[in-house]
Amino acid sequence: MTIKVETSSGERLDLFLVRELPDLSRSRIQTLLKQGHIVVNGTEAKPKTSVNSGDQITISLPEPQPAEIIPQDIPLDILHEDQDLIVINKPTGLVVHPAPGNPDGTLVNALLHYCEGNLPGIGGIERPGIVHRLDKDTSGCIVTARTDKGLQSLLDQFAERKTTKLYLAITERSPIQPSGSIFTHIGRHPVRRQMQAVLNPGEGSSRPAITDYYVLHRAESAGWALVLCHLHTGRTHQIRVHMKHIGCPLLGDPLYANPKRQSPRPERLMLHAWRLGFTHPDTGQFKTHEAPPPPEFEAFFPNQQCLDTIRNTSPDALPQALTVDGRVSKDQSDTP
Repeated sequence: MTIKVETSSGERLDLFLVRELPDLSRSRIQTLLKQGHIVVNGTEAKPKTSVNSGDQITISLPEPQPAEIIPQDIPLDILHEDQDLIVINKPTGLVVHPAPGNPDGTLVNALLHYCEGNLPGIGGIERPGIVHRLDKDTSGCIVTARTDKGLQSLLDQFAERKTTKLYLAITERSPIQPSGSIFTHIGRHPVRRQMQAVLNPGEGSSRPAITDYYVLHRAESAGWALVLCHLHTGRTHQIRVHMKHIGCPLLGDPLYANPKRQSPRPERLMLHAWRLGFTHPDTGQFKTHEAPPPPEFEAFFPNQQCLDTIRNTSPDALPQALTVDGRVSKDQSDTP
């Protein structure tokens, strides 16, 4: 990979590359520099090397060395399984697939043990059977494929937005409107590389992101709200970024909020993938799977009727089911 510097005057090389290569983290760039994989004008560069207009930067990305993934006996909460797929209720704290910093103890390690290693070649060496992801600290429904046919069908459905993804979230403060749609572009944060951010179209790695939200319950004086989020796209940290964008970050979010200043102070990120719907690869029938809200969420439900309402209502009809004359129709008392 070769980059010609168009405009720069003495900027540090590592900072320049962080901005120009949004898919590479700063730590990854610094590692490449230390290993001698980046040269400027034919000379091996250092992180503090300065770049100027007209400089030519050459980056040699080493071929990744796939690591062997070891099956591990990690308990799985299985909601549904058949010959084509498995639907799992992922607990908070479980990483989906191995990555730097999390080489094992992941959902993939658990699946390889559960399926007795019978996931050959599906989804790549490090992500066998993985169709989509949930953040480490997000709990709830995730579907994995057991066959090539199942994998391709599910990948196509997610890519073509033919799935239904409903999440439960507890937010700091309540959205002003009882329901709404958030449409922005989301991409990697230009400075804090572990975060995503709302960006302008065409800026950096930004891509369109759409989230519908419905306020199920407000606790005004307590400073939180129970919100149902309907994802139409699947960007990294999408709900977390969008709810912060409208001034309502999630409780317990260490990246997009300050949990130590929040009240109440949950011990986890309050985001749960509650319902996942897709067409079965073999039968052609659209099926919906639910992961029961975990105990940490129970105190935030005003009553069972609230959950029953969203369970028995299609996403398209939710605004009418949840609002009356523009107000949330459920109990709006300050006590869950």
